[in-house]
Amino acid sequence: MHKKKILLVDDSSTVLLLHKMMLADRDYELLTARNGQEAVDKALTERPDLIFMDVIMPKMSGLEACRALRAREETRTVPIIMVTTRGEPHNVKEGFDSGCTDYIAKPFNGDELLTKLQSYLHP
Repeated sequence: MHKKKILLVDDSSTVLLLHKMMLADRDYELLTARNGQEAVDKALTERPDLIFMDVIMPKMSGLEACRALRAREETRTVPIIMVTTRGEPHNVKEGFDSGCTDYIAKPFNGDELLTKLQSYLHP
């Protein structure tokens, strides 16, 4: 059976490192992207099973990337979990309006992240 691929998208090296540390002992193939455009390009070539997406990034925001991925047949159904410092209700609504599957506010805890991961990758 192939390893499930997870695309981690954040312009912060620290956040990417945190994600990697939390998922290190799990059997996943981890891919990273530093902005929304890179995330869209990687998602189309690598076909991840799940995407963790920051919202505020250079070149293309997570919301724009989410809309772009939802517009493509190949990535329309990939679970996208927004991970952002913007936890206010209108920001959460904006995330879901852009097509995200779920939403986690930073700072997140590892248990919350792993619970969401399990629910989408191993229902």
